[in-house]
Amino acid sequence: MTTGTDTVVPISRAVNVSVEQPQVVAMCKKHGAIISAIETLPSGGTRVVLMNSADAAKIIKAFGSKVLTGTVARTHWMRAV
Repeated sequence: MTTGTDTVVPISRAVNVSVEQPQVVAMCKKHGAIISAIETLPSGGTRVVLMNSADAAKIIKAFGSKVLTGTVARTHWMRAV
C-alpha cells in the first residue's frame, strides 16, 4: 500500500531478540503488547510473536539493538502425545 511518496511496509508479528524470556515478558507487559507465542532460541535469545504488528513495532523500538535480524535457528516443534 502506498500513500503519496510514502510506502507502507507491513511489520511481522514475530520478533527475535537477544534477551531471555523473562525480560521479553516484562517488556511486553510494560508496553501493553500481548504475546501470542514465545520460545527460547537454541543459540540464545527469544522469539516472541505478538498479537498484531503494532505491538511488534513497539517491542522492536523498545529493544533497539537487541533485535536479531536475519535468519535464526529455532527448535523443531514436537507434539505432545
